[in-house]
Amino acid sequence: MGDTRLVLALCGSLRDASTTRLALEHALDAADEAGAATELIDLREWDLPLFDPDDRDRGDAARLKARVAEADAVLFGTPVYHGMISSALKNAFDYLGKDEFEGTTVGLLATAGGGSYAATLEHLRTGVRTVHGWTLPHEVGIRRASAAFDEEGAFVDPDIDARVRKLGRMAATYSFVESDRLTPVSSSE
Repeated sequence: MGDTRLVLALCGSLRDASTTRLALEHALDAADEAGAATELIDLREWDLPLFDPDDRDRGDAARLKARVAEADAVLFGTPVYHGMISSALKNAFDYLGKDEFEGTTVGLLATAGGGSYAATLEHLRTGVRTVHGWTLPHEVGIRRASAAFDEEGAFVDPDIDARVRKLGRMAATYSFVESDRLTPVSSSE
């Protein structure tokens, strides 16, 4: 692995005018400014049939697994649908596992049409822990996301902009986390 870390963002929205995608682009801009290489995985452009555990390599699954495994940090972005993550993101995540996430830093972002996103972020944290990823303590939820951006795609609220940019910077900064490089401290010390 070279000196430049790769921060990958997985966009769980299939909407053309996606606020999730816009927010992830802002986070990736901040990661780029922090010195990371960045890439947005727009699931609209990937062939990922409904996950079938009897056929785990359908469509672009092998390519997705390889790309996520190469990443030093991953940002998950999802719209909130009925208090949960989008089916597009869940389907992509089902193709992935410990081989791709063990020791990987993961940042979480949810965009809500209304005001509730806490349960969605909790679902993501649970999923990431299950595949041994490291979730950042800073995560972003955006309420009333359709009103969060101006006509040029900039955030109208500087506090939300700062939180999203912090997520991107933290993904770049903490992308060094690797489980084999961590040494536990003995309780007898």
